[in-house]
Amino acid sequence: MGETGMAYELREVSFAYHPAHPVLHEITLRIPSGSWVSLVGANGCGKSTLAKLLGGLLAVNSGAIYVEGTPLDRDTVQRLRPRIGMVFQNPDNQFIGATVEEDIAFGLEGRNLPREQMVTRVREYADKLQIGHLLSKHPAELSGGQKQRVAVASILAMEPGIVIFDEASSMLDEKARGELLAILREMKQSGRYTMVSITHDADEIMASDRAIVLGGGTVAADLTPGELFRNEALISDCRLIAPYWIRLQQELKRRGVSFPADWGLDGEEEAEL
Repeated sequence: MGETGMAYELREVSFAYHPAHPVLHEITLRIPSGSWVSLVGANGCGKSTLAKLLGGLLAVNSGAIYVEGTPLDRDTVQRLRPRIGMVFQNPDNQFIGATVEEDIAFGLEGRNLPREQMVTRVREYADKLQIGHLLSKHPAELSGGQKQRVAVASILAMEPGIVIFDEASSMLDEKARGELLAILREMKQSGRYTMVSITHDADEIMASDRAIVLGGGTVAADLTPGELFRNEALISDCRLIAPYWIRLQQELKRRGVSFPADWGLDGEEEAEL
């Protein structure tokens, strides 16, 4: 059995689409319930593959994944999958309904919720995501940021305990990315979710609790976001750009300018500087 208090526990997980080309090799990892973890790394390092394994969309070749203490395998995947929501980079790929309301309701219909409860939940999550005024709109009428809000609402309406964001902000403009980040922070503060972000966005990484770096098909580093962005070799390997204030610190150091060692804070407060 997996460890209690863990949303995920991975034990020597390996995966390959073809035996000659392994993607992930013996990954061992624990993600506590209620935490927010960022998975980062260069393109092609296996982040999205790992996200699909965590979501039960792919099965491991070897090793084991435990979800909230239960092994995720052929026998349990249908039972565990409702506990896990996934938001992808292109919200158009997630739309099912002809209107926003139908789209949010689609997953609830599959769970056979009574109509009154379904209507209440659609309204509740539409209001939380500030898209109540869009319920009658066709998805094609929405902006990119609005579409991603609908995608998030559709997932949260099913009330999963774990939500995986697979490059969910990568196709959004700066304003929409900021709006999505605000939603993620609210989710974190609610204490209701374990969150896994596959992302290159520095602000999103900085808002999370922990950064797990994938490289060479395995975990290359497991550290705080602040530690990640102060490691110039790692951020270069991951093709990341550090937040402005960290780059300013680094440039000041190079120029011999001194400042207090504790200048800057870790985590969410850092991201707001």
